[in-house]
Amino acid sequence: MKNILFFLIAGLSIILTSCGSQKETTSNQSQAQRGNRQGPPSVEDIFKMDSNEDGKLSKEEVEGPLLEKFSTIDTNNDGYISKEELQNAPRPERRQGPPRG
Repeated sequence: MKNILFFLIAGLSIILTSCGSQKETTSNQSQAQRGNRQGPPSVEDIFKMDSNEDGKLSKEEVEGPLLEKFSTIDTNNDGYISKEELQNAPRPERRQGPPRG
């Protein structure tokens, strides 16, 4: 009887340990995919979208919030965003989570 109880406790312990480590692995993978980045992407990160490598971004090359704000950021209205225009662009407001208490 003691042997059965020992194997049940040992088995349950192994199962719980493996579930916890799998969650940790998934969390670590998510951080690696984001590049452990905190806050908005840098100008250099954004310019990785420059698919034709001409040093400027067109509407066809961008997506998401950058596309939504394209005309605001393109201050000289030439249809492209330069690194200088992007550096001088207004910063988006930070999203605030629920109040901590």
